[in-house]
Amino acid sequence: MSTFLLDTSVILDALNDKRGRAALLAELLSEGHLLACCPINVTEVYAGMRLREQAPTEAFLSSLQYVPITREAARLAGDLKRDYTRRGTTLNLGDVIIAAVALHNDLTLITDNIKDFPMRDLELFPLPKS
Repeated sequence: MSTFLLDTSVILDALNDKRGRAALLAELLSEGHLLACCPINVTEVYAGMRLREQAPTEAFLSSLQYVPITREAARLAGDLKRDYTRRGTTLNLGDVIIAAVALHNDLTLITDNIKDFPMRDLELFPLPKS
């Protein structure tokens, strides 16, 4: 059994019933895996949510394990952002924080945006192309 941290794009696709993501997540749950989100996901989802989407969004997010951003994960995010910037790679701060939460908690990240997560030690779940 694994715990998977969901990238915001996967959460949004599941909420909007796109790309088969809801079925994939249901399959992972049926296999006994856990699904998780972090504060960045919640922030990004609520930033784009319409009022009529509030109830299903809250129900979905509350069904996920919530992984906080600890001081250690925040420091790791800062280190990653700085190190990649020094190498000439610009990364989105939100993505770096999500990656740091996954790394710090030894979680596999499910994302459609592999290019946004070049961290060598970050385990990514291979999503089927759809």
